[in-house]
Amino acid sequence: MSLAGKTAVITGSNSGIGLGLAKALAGAGADVVLNSYTDNDEDHALADQIATEFGVTARYIKADLSKGDEARALIETAGACDILVNNAGIQQVAPIEEFPVAKWDAIIAIMLSSAFHTTAMAVPMMRKAGWGRILNISSAHGLRASPYKSAYVAAKHGVVGLTKVVALETAEDPITANAICPGYVLTPLVEAQIPDTMKQYDMDRETAIREVILARQPSKEFATLEQLGGLAVFLCSDHAAQITGTTQSMDGGWTAR
Repeated sequence: MSLAGKTAVITGSNSGIGLGLAKALAGAGADVVLNSYTDNDEDHALADQIATEFGVTARYIKADLSKGDEARALIETAGACDILVNNAGIQQVAPIEEFPVAKWDAIIAIMLSSAFHTTAMAVPMMRKAGWGRILNISSAHGLRASPYKSAYVAAKHGVVGLTKVVALETAEDPITANAICPGYVLTPLVEAQIPDTMKQYDMDRETAIREVILARQPSKEFATLEQLGGLAVFLCSDHAAQITGTTQSMDGGWTAR
């Protein structure tokens, strides 16, 4: 499943799922472009580390994906985009009547509108190159809902719909578009939340994970960054050339209910 010679642009990739996917694609031989809204030495150091570890070209490009022009400029600045991974996201939890309007606007812009802008720029590049893969990181919440997450659920459902439209528009090209829908993934951010959950519910670590954090995930196990990375590499490979317009769940059975 070599991706040597391909360039992958991964939004929101200086930590968590995005960084894990970048490393997986680099491990398969792809050159990678990391992205977030910051522009720190640490961001560029991550790209240098990936380049050294995997023997690929890696760069970091700052872009505030809440702004459509910057989302488009990200792809233009990258210069090539054989693989596009739309991953950037934020979260806010509140009842809909109390949901901050500014947070609604930001979540929709960063998680849905940015995917429209990056895809609109990347598809012509892919057609010119004669090959392309678009991976939109949705969520189990792209297929199911939870209370108090109106913007997140709306954005993730929108990403699934956008994926299907792009798949149909590129169906006769050697381009695929698919949405990955994880449940709970063990990222550093989730790991940091476990002690607070243990304290809040007066539970040991294992019980807090199984009964609170993973209450809706039937397997009672987190998905891992390595598992998500393996799925991403497969979807980018020639083995998946006829997989397009789909949602690929990795949620321990959550959406089987």
